[in-house]
Amino acid sequence: MTAIPQADRKNWKEALDAHVREMVAWHFSPETGSPFWLDFASKLDWDPRREVKTYEDLDRFGSFEDEWLRGGPVRRWVPKGMADQPVYVFETGGSTGIPKSRISIEDFRIDYEHFSGTLPDEYFPKGADWLMLGPSGPRRLRLAVEHLAQHRGGISFCVDLDPRWVIKLIKMGEMQMMEKYKAHVIDQALTILRAHDSVKCIFATPKLLEALCEKISLKKAGITGVFCGGTEMTPQFHRFAREELMEGAYFAPTYGNTLMGLATHKPFDPADNYAIIYYPPMPRAILEVVDPDNPTRIVDYGETGRVRLTTLTREFFMPRFLERDEAERERPCETYPWDGVRNVRPFSRFATSVVEGVY
Repeated sequence: MTAIPQADRKNWKEALDAHVREMVAWHFSPETGSPFWLDFASKLDWDPRREVKTYEDLDRFGSFEDEWLRGGPVRRWVPKGMADQPVYVFETGGSTGIPKSRISIEDFRIDYEHFSGTLPDEYFPKGADWLMLGPSGPRRLRLAVEHLAQHRGGISFCVDLDPRWVIKLIKMGEMQMMEKYKAHVIDQALTILRAHDSVKCIFATPKLLEALCEKISLKKAGITGVFCGGTEMTPQFHRFAREELMEGAYFAPTYGNTLMGLATHKPFDPADNYAIIYYPPMPRAILEVVDPDNPTRIVDYGETGRVRLTTLTREFFMPRFLERDEAERERPCETYPWDGVRNVRPFSRFATSVVEGVY
């Protein structure tokens, strides 16, 4: 299942439980499962395929450990049922120590095709070209945005950007050099926009979007839609972007990462006071806000907690992973009748050690 259809969303919990059973059967079957999870199951005194019936039953696995994704062999994550297909590997993190690696086969395409359905054609015209102004290298974002453009009938123009170098410059106190590198990235974007007036849509991180808009008018450049994501996406930036930067372009703030896919923004409502509210791509990924000191307890609506992610796709099974983010638990809305998250930001207990760089 790629997404719960609008018509079936009243029964989303039943659809989620059915999806859980299907994914557990796949990942723990000797014929189709991945070496990691088959080895994991061999050490249990219970059979996940028999005993996991609902989403809540995934609690029995405990928390997914961050360290499991660091280092190799990366093929231990490839399901046997997909072993004959080309495999990508994407990295996340890595500013300190070994980065986390996640294998991917089709998920990055499926995730962004689903997200494409949330973009209004009026502002993200079919056939229009895109500028991808974000991290490249071993991250999935570059290929994912490129596929999004292709899926919508366009071409993606990409810049070179190494966020790990930016983080190193910041840690060394080389702020002037960091600004020069940022200017280098923006110069690449300006060159693309001057050379290709077919570009109508942009992906950018908040900091890079602001830097670009210091150089050009989006309206004069012909930009009608902006897809924006990154840890610097705050209510203050949200308001600033809509009031000062967009000039009539559509602003689509999004929360996503290599391990989850994309959580879609709630349709803009002034009553939300520019809060950034996201809803996960049920049933492929589920976001919950939990008590940092008791991660099995989901906090009350409006309460702050740590973001917990569960990813359930045919190629990647990741139950109960504690993100390096915090947020408030958000109530369901008309479009998304399941829980969301509000104002995602770096987890405050890690704040002193996290350097965000160009995000």
